[in-house]
Amino acid sequence: MDYQKIIVDEPRPRLRRITLNRPDKRNPLSNELRSELFSALEAADQDETVRVMIVRGAGSCFSAGYDLKSNVAKEQPFYTAGGLGNWPRHVVEGFFRIWDLAKPVIAQVHGYCLAGGTELATACDLVYVAEDAKIGYPVVRAISPPDNQFYPWIVGLRRAMELMLTGDHMSGAEAAACGFANRAFPAAELEQQVLDIAARVAMTPSDLQQINKRAVHRQMDAMGIRAGIRAGTEMQQLATFTRSTQAHLADMREGLTQALSKRDAAYGDYRTTSKGGNPSAGEHKAEPPA
Repeated sequence: MDYQKIIVDEPRPRLRRITLNRPDKRNPLSNELRSELFSALEAADQDETVRVMIVRGAGSCFSAGYDLKSNVAKEQPFYTAGGLGNWPRHVVEGFFRIWDLAKPVIAQVHGYCLAGGTELATACDLVYVAEDAKIGYPVVRAISPPDNQFYPWIVGLRRAMELMLTGDHMSGAEAAACGFANRAFPAAELEQQVLDIAARVAMTPSDLQQINKRAVHRQMDAMGIRAGIRAGTEMQQLATFTRSTQAHLADMREGLTQALSKRDAAYGDYRTTSKGGNPSAGEHKAEPPA
């Protein structure tokens, strides 16, 4: 397939690597890019020569979130019933499409991993991060909780609550310490470490590995992860009707960069920090569709 928004390669035998390739915008997750991503993952899952998939981002970061400049209600990569809550339900269905693949998927995270980027990373089976990565969900400051409320499941009650009530980011080292990631490595070593780990995972045959994956997932299912995450979609939609969210969305229609800078100015981080750079067009989820 002739992909436009991703790059697909095989850096080692039995490994299929997918690179989000919109580096000029910090890899915002448009529906076009997501369509190509799901297509590539599902193709690899059916390819007998592949045992492990890796997802990473080109340029300075993994992904700064959903594409704010696109209409997420149009040309979604797979059908999700319409009406209120279409977008968060669609996001959660995408999470479980990756979650339910037979073969292991590894997220290789560096730089910004924000909002939709965090949702993509957590859908993967293993997550390895650069120590200086910036991982967070700043959307909680002005719009809503996550479309996919994975935080309590991944990092526990107290850390999840702190992240939700501040919108602050974690470093890669902090993300590994609290369970968001498996391990953190110096940025210069991340790619080599991920390839080495992926090659080790690929030593186990796929027919057995898919059962190993499901053995873990079924325990999470028994604890209610699917019902819990799906319940979060209604909370996300409800939040969009608050006066604060409506005011922020109005600001975004007037000017995206100014609205996001206004949101973060008092916190002194993300686009308003002198060292943090500008997460650009993908900094968090797009405006929810009507």
